[in-house]
Amino acid sequence: MSAIVEIVNLGKYYRRGEQIVPVLNDINLSIREGEFIGLMGPSGSGKSTLLNLIAGIDRPDSGSLRVGGIDIAGLSESELADWRAEHVGFIFQFYNLMPVLTALENVELPLLLTDLTRRQRREHAELVLDLVGLHDRSGHFPHQLSGGQQQRVAIARALVTDPTLIVADEPTGDLDRKSAEEVLELLERLNQEIGKTIIMVTHDQRAAAKAHQIRHLDKGVLSEDQPFLPDV
Repeated sequence: MSAIVEIVNLGKYYRRGEQIVPVLNDINLSIREGEFIGLMGPSGSGKSTLLNLIAGIDRPDSGSLRVGGIDIAGLSESELADWRAEHVGFIFQFYNLMPVLTALENVELPLLLTDLTRRQRREHAELVLDLVGLHDRSGHFPHQLSGGQQQRVAIARALVTDPTLIVADEPTGDLDRKSAEEVLELLERLNQEIGKTIIMVTHDQRAAAKAHQIRHLDKGVLSEDQPFLPDV
C-alpha cells in the first residue's frame, strides 16, 4: 500500500519570551494506508504535538508534511479547516462531547459542515452509532452515559464523515480497564474490518498492543520502526 502520511525532516518549536524551545527535531515518518500506529514516550516528548501536526491542527516550522499527497502545511487557514473536516476524525481523551446534545446530535455535528440534508445527516449518524454498538443510546445525553459509552460516541463522531485518518490522543486515558478494553477492541475492529488508518498517542501498554507498529518519541526525537513487544 502507498504511504498516506509522509513526513520528512519535520521540526517544531515554541517561543518562550526570546528563548526558542524545540519540541520536534528532524522527524521522518511514513504511514501506509490501513496501518495502526502507536506513538509512545514520556510526557513532554512531543507526541501530542506530532499528532496535532498530522491532523492539521498545528503547523510545522520546518520540513514537509503530506497527507494523501497534499502538502497540508501549505494550505490557508480556511483550506486547512475544510481539509480537516473532510479527512480527519479526532478522538480526545476526555470525549469533548456537547453536554446539551444527545448522542445522536453529537455524532451529527461534523456533518453540519457538509451538503447533506437533515435526513441524510441523521441517517449517517444513526449508522455509525449502530456500528459502535450504541444505537439504543442515541437519545441519551452525555451525563446519562458511562465513560466508555461516551468515548464510543466520540469515536462515532470521528467516523461519521468517513475520514482518511483517525487520530486518537490517549483514547483510554480516562477509562476504567473494562471500558478501555471495549474501546480498544472497537478501534482494532475499525482498522481490521474497515481498513481505517489510525494514529494513536498512548501511555497504555494494552492500547499499544493493538498497534501494528510503535514509534517512540523522546525529547523530540523519533525512534526507528519497531513492532510492539509486550512487557514480560
